[in-house]
Amino acid sequence: MKLDDIKALRTSDGESILLLVLDGLGGLPGEPGGPTELEAAGTPNLDALAATGDLGLHLPVGQGITPGSGPGHLALFGYDPLEYRIGRGALEALGVEFDLQPGDVAIRANLCTVDERGRVVDRRAGRIPTEEAIPVCEALDRIEVPGARVFVQSVKEHRALIVVRSEEASGARIGDTDPGREGVEPLPVVAADGESEPAARVMRAWLNGVGDAVGDRTKANMVLLRGFSQLPAWPRFPDVFGLESLAIAAYPMYRGVARLVGMDATAVPEGPEHLVGALEQHGAGRDFVFLHVKATDKAGEDGDFDAKVAAIEAADAVIPDLRAAFPGVFLVTGDHSTPAIMRSHSWHPVPFLLAGGPGRGGSSAHGGFGERACRQGSLGLIRGCELMPLAMARAGRLSKFGA
Repeated sequence: MKLDDIKALRTSDGESILLLVLDGLGGLPGEPGGPTELEAAGTPNLDALAATGDLGLHLPVGQGITPGSGPGHLALFGYDPLEYRIGRGALEALGVEFDLQPGDVAIRANLCTVDERGRVVDRRAGRIPTEEAIPVCEALDRIEVPGARVFVQSVKEHRALIVVRSEEASGARIGDTDPGREGVEPLPVVAADGESEPAARVMRAWLNGVGDAVGDRTKANMVLLRGFSQLPAWPRFPDVFGLESLAIAAYPMYRGVARLVGMDATAVPEGPEHLVGALEQHGAGRDFVFLHVKATDKAGEDGDFDAKVAAIEAADAVIPDLRAAFPGVFLVTGDHSTPAIMRSHSWHPVPFLLAGGPGRGGSSAHGGFGERACRQGSLGLIRGCELMPLAMARAGRLSKFGA
């Protein structure tokens, strides 16, 4: 369904909607025939909701497609990621409230470690603490490039934001330099078209200055570039869905994707326990609140099955308080799957739970909230961008289509 169609059907009242995203929620069995991380976790509160709510699986983009975090979240907000495309750089810029201007090229950067031959030995510089990353980013911010200003700002741990503001107009169709693995050199900066060549040229010159800027550092001594992008002009979430909306997240990128579509956003410390107080403080008067938990994805990317189980259990523990603070329709899911055995995002469908409002309910033979139960759930397998219309319907916020 197109956003214009949803806008035409929306009503002015109904229940509120709470979206809890456990980043990278979907998983795989740690051993053949065993449970996934979600199935292994003790989740009495989610299981209780599953018994009366409706379950299903969603594809953030499409069959066989591994989504990034940006497309995954856009889908959850009702935006078809195949139609609404943006690189991660602009999302990072919005997340840290950088004054991104039309024509700027924003880039998501990873501080990384390279050896004496320039080969990547750690794509995340050992997940360098933010307080250690800040002086590195400050040094990188001082690199001068003729005809341009290259801003560098620390985001969190190894993550940084780079923004190119050039005297020469430029596009942002530029390939990532992150090779996606260790033991090889970073990829070259290559523009996909002539319009994007000016920004690519600036970044080649800037990268040439990184070695002198970082000096004799042996850990965070190079930068990998990802998600070159610029500000798009998209329909705004509050205008499309008619919802006073708020995002609550610890990581800037997720506040960024929310701001990109017109939501307000507030920062909290990392950990699901901090979401409750923030929801109680800022949720009043809102029709829609998006909550984000990062630890599930982080554990999956680290290949730590047990840590991902623990992160899911920590989120489950706060479910009653979240429901008490913000009653109404409750949607729990992930933006993609991050199986610990793969140590990365994957193409596997993501489990979801929809509670509140009129629904058929009833758990499957597998019981509880997990991949097997969701596979047999009443809502089946759908695209991620169909979840918001479902939640809107459960909340009584969509009118009849046609006569």
